[in-house]
Amino acid sequence: MNAKKIMAAAVSVAAIASLAACGGVKDDATAGNAITIGTTDKITSLDPAGSYDNGSYAAQIQVFPFLYAQDYNTSELSADIAADDGTWNSDGTQFTVKLKSGLKFANGHDLTSSDVKFSFDRVKKINDENGPSSLLANITDVKAKDDTTVVFTDSVPYDVTLKQVLSSPAGPIVDEESFSDSKLTDADTIVKDNAFAGPYKLTSFKLNEALAYAKNDSYKGLTPAKNDAVQVKYYADASNLKMAVQQGQIDVAYRSLTPTDISDLSKDKKVKVVTGPGGEERFLTFNFRIQPYGEKTSEPNAAKAKAVRQAVANLIDRDELASKVYKNTYTPMYSFIPDGLTSHSDTLKSAYGDGNGKPSTDKAKKVLSDAGVKTPVDLKLQYNPDHYGSSSADEYAAIKSQLESSGLFKVDLQSTEWTQFNKDRVVTEDSDGSYPVYQLGWFPDYSDPDNYLSPFFRDGNFVNNGYSNKEINDLIVKQAGEKDESVRENLLKEIQEKETDDLSTIPLLQGAQTAVTGTSVKGVVLDASFRFRYASITK
Repeated sequence: MNAKKIMAAAVSVAAIASLAACGGVKDDATAGNAITIGTTDKITSLDPAGSYDNGSYAAQIQVFPFLYAQDYNTSELSADIAADDGTWNSDGTQFTVKLKSGLKFANGHDLTSSDVKFSFDRVKKINDENGPSSLLANITDVKAKDDTTVVFTDSVPYDVTLKQVLSSPAGPIVDEESFSDSKLTDADTIVKDNAFAGPYKLTSFKLNEALAYAKNDSYKGLTPAKNDAVQVKYYADASNLKMAVQQGQIDVAYRSLTPTDISDLSKDKKVKVVTGPGGEERFLTFNFRIQPYGEKTSEPNAAKAKAVRQAVANLIDRDELASKVYKNTYTPMYSFIPDGLTSHSDTLKSAYGDGNGKPSTDKAKKVLSDAGVKTPVDLKLQYNPDHYGSSSADEYAAIKSQLESSGLFKVDLQSTEWTQFNKDRVVTEDSDGSYPVYQLGWFPDYSDPDNYLSPFFRDGNFVNNGYSNKEINDLIVKQAGEKDESVRENLLKEIQEKETDDLSTIPLLQGAQTAVTGTSVKGVVLDASFRFRYASITK
């Protein structure tokens, strides 16, 4: 045990002794100007090393600090617990960050550069299949130079994405006294040890049922809480969430009300609908090992497998999904980088279907015939009914109909709840995954085009679908270090063009953020970081 741990041991024991088991900890969310929030999202892991999903990050961003974070209503990064903007050395390979002095976790432990190094090192070491380690691919070393100085070594000179990554789901700073360096730490341990240094601390945690947050007075970062406490309630379906906000049982409903619910609530004078910048993406994913003609099937054939993917792309009707299923709360997405970001290019619109966004059975039939694929192709398609909203059932029923109406596919449509779905979908060294073609969604980690490329297509990516293309991988690395904006833009467009041919994923829809609040609630900001932070809410 190091000196820091020895000194903190007494504090930790005292903190644990003052708390009951997680389910029975005093609920501070009834004090003062407490806020109650409802959601249908699910938490995979409270430990940042073990999750890379919106539901988990929604909790983590409230209780863990970051070196950098985004100001509300802007896309600009500012120092959170960092004391400066950071500096590159002369050759752009090392980035030095100074920390604010006197930082502490809620349990009294000092927060130093050693905790920062520990936090990033453990994400890469644990390398959880559902974790954010892929975001740290460019970081080759982290050193704690002294208690308030951290030095990051980056494989990409002057990496334009580094500070964004430090503000991402890979960036929460955790307490090295409380977290394991080699395996995930369970929520009970984290809560009992009061191992928090963000705007809030969790006072109770009942997985995907209820969370109680209390204001963390020791927080010295960018967004101190304006309220005393927050209670989060988890709902099984959107209809119950809608009823709760209408009846005033909760102050804010955030993720995921149905498009019909949002339309109805916008006419209800007892509530307010709040919208924010988009960035959310819904897409289809192909498992390169077990999709039709995939690498581990009885008839592996790369050309036929690509033809199947391209035929699907020729048959998708995004306009129908956007208008009939989502009541235009989503818009068709024909690109890998969404509308609104640099280098957005609708390459999928011109390459597939009729060239104007509509499907084409003739083109789909030709691509399959040219590759020698027998039709109808049996396609097992999996979706998730709870994580991406209850309209997923209608969305994937429509996709099944679009594919089968061509006569070229016979679709076996199945669904699995998120906690199991997120485990079964991934390809690893020991598993080929369970779903040949399946649903995923994306909530960006930061507002840069790279965040729609690296996590999807770079080796070791979040999608974990067995896809690898060295040429695309190298281009992604190259654009990250390109300081000339026009050159970088051309590289980003080249990546999209190549991926338009490969189609490891098929983007479908792009959406905005929406929350519904009581009329007395103020300060709900769905900011340009595409995250909902509770600290600004008052009533």
